[in-house]
Amino acid sequence: MRPYLSKAFAGTAGTIKDTPANFIVEEIPAYEPCGTGEHLFLRVEKQGMGTFAMMQCIASALGIKEKELGYAGLKDAQAITRQWISLPNVAQSRIDALALDNITILATSHHTNKLRLGHLRGNRFHIRIHNVVDDAEQLALDTLHVLEHTGVPNFFGEQRYGALNNNHLIGRAILQENFEHAAKLVIGDPEKITNERWKMAAETYQNGDYEGALAAFPGRFRDERRLLHTLLRGKNHRQAVLALPRKLLRLYLSAYQSHLFDTQVAMRLDSIDTLWPGDIAYIHQKGACFRVEEIEAEQLRADRLEISPSGLLPGHKAMIATRQAGIIEQSILDKENLASDAFTKLTGLKLSGERRPLRVPVEEVKCQLNQHNEENILDLSFSLPAGCFATTVLHEVMKNPV
Repeated sequence: MRPYLSKAFAGTAGTIKDTPANFIVEEIPAYEPCGTGEHLFLRVEKQGMGTFAMMQCIASALGIKEKELGYAGLKDAQAITRQWISLPNVAQSRIDALALDNITILATSHHTNKLRLGHLRGNRFHIRIHNVVDDAEQLALDTLHVLEHTGVPNFFGEQRYGALNNNHLIGRAILQENFEHAAKLVIGDPEKITNERWKMAAETYQNGDYEGALAAFPGRFRDERRLLHTLLRGKNHRQAVLALPRKLLRLYLSAYQSHLFDTQVAMRLDSIDTLWPGDIAYIHQKGACFRVEEIEAEQLRADRLEISPSGLLPGHKAMIATRQAGIIEQSILDKENLASDAFTKLTGLKLSGERRPLRVPVEEVKCQLNQHNEENILDLSFSLPAGCFATTVLHEVMKNPV
């Protein structure tokens, strides 16, 4: 179970109902479109679909190539989300004529360049928590005060680890070159699967019947079926796993990096606002890192949440901490039993690595308790920097047992 930074305060409990209106995300752009240029920016509201699906719908409706569209960040499917995307210059009349299910164009403007991944400052969240305790508002404010003062532990969100919470395990098996185990994890553990046909396919696979497993899998399980087709053609598990789409393989490896980082956050949670000897600090305003030499002087900046200690997402280009901070990073890697060239040896799957702050600031915090049909509802809003997950704030506020 993930630990709490705000363990001194009880949680609000409650649930977030699985309807988009209970989870609203607004992208905070890095810049506003200037009003002139060859690229058309659209501010889009979508619900019940991911960012890629939304862009595919718009590209198809306008008859343009999907690769010509630009976006700053990916947004949840199970939410109402508002974000900017860019496309090549298209007549405003064609945009006005668009009528797409679950997609609304809120605004348009022109700009001089295509929107690129990372061109955002953060996201603003509006979340409705149902069935909270009677004193939920005060409990939430107490917890949020801790997070505003100390920073939010920068854990990755649960969605990074997939429906079976095993994406990181697949990534580790790939880097350890245990491809038979990786294939087994891709197919899934029958004990963790609730979908009956998927469960049957996984059980059949474990019994060594690849043809039966292929027949049992629903058509939408394209990656699992692709793996089985490769095995049935006489290829080995290494070939079958590495034949999966590169985008999917990189997702597995990224999830493994995320797991290693989350382990570092948990290990330093009780002193997450404190710089250690050998630390590499992250400058929040610039998104840059530097080696800490004068701890006392830099700790004053950390106390103001201008900088934070950072953790390692392993790869061959990432800066490595030294001394006390470096011992933790190296101990985690040693425990994983990885070869020294594990992050670079697989062709097309090299991991460059990076540093990520162990904590991040939370801003624009508001919460209000309301009653509806004798049900306590807590409306919560806050903003986080780009790449950070609202689930970490909710974990601290709600403190529901897992």
